[in-house]
Amino acid sequence: MSSQRHNTSGGSASRQAYLDAARACILDVGWRRTTLTEVARRAGVSRMTIYRAWQDMSELLGDLMTREWGDVVATVSSHDGDGPDPDGIATTMTEAARALRDNELFVRIVELDPELLLPYLFARRGRSQQLILGILQDAITRGQAAGTVRDGDPAAMARSLLLAMHGSVLSAHTMVDDDVDQAALDAELGELVRRALLPLGGR
Repeated sequence: MSSQRHNTSGGSASRQAYLDAARACILDVGWRRTTLTEVARRAGVSRMTIYRAWQDMSELLGDLMTREWGDVVATVSSHDGDGPDPDGIATTMTEAARALRDNELFVRIVELDPELLLPYLFARRGRSQQLILGILQDAITRGQAAGTVRDGDPAAMARSLLLAMHGSVLSAHTMVDDDVDQAALDAELGELVRRALLPLGGR
């Protein structure tokens, strides 16, 4: 799949530094104990400078998560050849799920403030989810044109695959025990994606 690096809202170096400061705060004390004032202190700027960039912590967190998960989206990269194929798409989706699970900001949010993720599971899609959907849909469309991916609605196929990836990222730990380890679950996710995309005659 061709890689599409995202553009974080406002791309200035100073804004990135403010996001870095917010990230450090959240890693240290969690989101609920992080304030715009503390972000300003860590960034070495006035409180009003931060308030001019973000009205509140929720708005700042949205930009931070978009930047953070956008870096993970960049791992969903090219396996093109003559066109994207099910094996390549399966590999990169598994890699992306693993990278998200291991991301230190993601881990910290899940540990301390998991409710922050609920809106993106039950109410609406976030910008990072839209980025992944765009990359997946594009890969599926080009794979169909190359004859390596089965026929079907690329948008619906991409959304179904992302739903499967959600489970692998957020709930995999509930399925790991002495009988089944994480590597086995990742292998099954890859096989699920591969078989979902193979042309009917190739299964």
